[in-house]
Amino acid sequence: MFKKLSNHKNMDNWLNTLRAGVLGANDGILTVVGVLFSVAAATTNSFTIFIAGLSDLLACAFSMSAGEFASVSSQRDTEKSVVGQESLLLNTQFEDEKERVVRFYEEKGVHHDTAQSIANELLSQKDRALATIVNIKYGMNLNNYLNPWQAAVSSLFSASSGGVFPLVAMTFAPAGYQLIATIMAVLVAVTLTGYLSARLGNGIPKRAIIRNIVVGIITMFIHYYVGKLF
Repeated sequence: MFKKLSNHKNMDNWLNTLRAGVLGANDGILTVVGVLFSVAAATTNSFTIFIAGLSDLLACAFSMSAGEFASVSSQRDTEKSVVGQESLLLNTQFEDEKERVVRFYEEKGVHHDTAQSIANELLSQKDRALATIVNIKYGMNLNNYLNPWQAAVSSLFSASSGGVFPLVAMTFAPAGYQLIATIMAVLVAVTLTGYLSARLGNGIPKRAIIRNIVVGIITMFIHYYVGKLF
């Protein structure tokens, strides 16, 4: 049962990472297209538009990556603190910790005597006891902490990949069709991120897609007319 709980938690972490990646891609799409439309409304110079879009893509990607690194580093520190606290409790309040394990298995339908035997077995060795307590109380796997570098690289890649859609469309579309091509690229991209986010989060794809499309259209509309003001 302990192994099944660990596998379930690992799957949850993997799905959360995927959802974060999809959301990062969506942010990259909207951030870059916002800058592109603002600049394109103010100037027709293709090189200026491209440099503005590329600069924003890089800034968005590195900003999100740095933010994710800081956030996950904080979570990692919290996880290590929790492990330290539980290690202390095992040394000072062993019977209370043992009772917590017994109750856990009883809540799963295990008979009290059997739950006692399982607790005795799991807590018989120090390292195994700490791993058991941490997993049961917090759903964590001992020494399997969140990796801030992995999160940062994932965020960097996802935001960059999202921003590429409008940047490529605006850069390589024929003269006079850049805005139309970019709008189409953005609508396709946010449809994809909306669908994926709904599937990964057990949501309703149609609702998520419509929401993303509406937000994308509003973003392009606002930034285009902001550019027109200048």
